Amino acid sequence: METSYSLIYDLGVIMAEKEKLKVELCMGSSCFARGNSSNLIGLEEYIEHNGLADRIDLEGHLCLGKCSTGPHLTIGDKEYSGITDPDAVADLIREALEREDAESDIH
Repeated sequence: METSYSLIYDLGVIMAEKEKLKVELCMGSSCFARGNSSNLIGLEEYIEHNGLADRIDLEGHLCLGKCSTGPHLTIGDKEYSGITDPDAVADLIREALEREDAESDIH
């Protein structure tokens, strides 16, 4: 018979194992110059201001080979190009987090 402690522990482990939303920015020279430099600063501020460090995994990568359509970024499994407004990127992240929350409510 499981004790309430073991159930609470199991729930804590499940919650701790929840994957973070992966956000990847191309930091190649073209994408960086085209807007990912400001996108990076804006995203770091957005994550800190909204206390989202435990929900978002922000990573920079060297050239992703999509220079002609940059700046390039990936949020979850969706790729975006040409977004130069950090507020627009924050909106996309907010929408992705809302989708994740809605999906976890279903399960």
